Amino acid sequence: MITARGLDAVSEALATKGPVGALAYLNEGVSPRYTAIYRFAGPLLHNVLLHDKQGRKRPDYLSVVPFTQSFCQFVQRGKSFRTIDSAADPRLSGHPLQGVVISYHSVPLLDECTGHLWGTLSHFDMKSSPLSDAEFVLLQGAARLLPAFLARS
Repeated sequence: MITARGLDAVSEALATKGPVGALAYLNEGVSPRYTAIYRFAGPLLHNVLLHDKQGRKRPDYLSVVPFTQSFCQFVQRGKSFRTIDSAADPRLSGHPLQGVVISYHSVPLLDECTGHLWGTLSHFDMKSSPLSDAEFVLLQGAARLLPAFLARS
């Protein structure tokens, strides 16, 4: 029996396993290898959590990323960013990660108290990995739930 993936399951994962469990749940239903939370910190982005579909330890190059060299810079309050092939995406022309991070699907995470942009919740991969509209809507919903749990961690 196949059950529909939804926000109730994300809530359950958050309640029982915290943000780590929520990222694992989000990642298991999509093709991109990574699901991650990055926090804005001035000129840098800090990886707060990363789920790797292959179960590997986070690579050092994904720990801290210069803001101007990331795709996260295109995510703004109320504005997401998606590409399934960065190499062919004209919006990314000349960007240092164009053709490196190939697929990137990201939504903003807002500070629970201030409503200001706190960071991003993303699915990404070094190969082309499409994401269904339903899964992107689920990612957006998860981004509304996660801030309360991130403040506790």
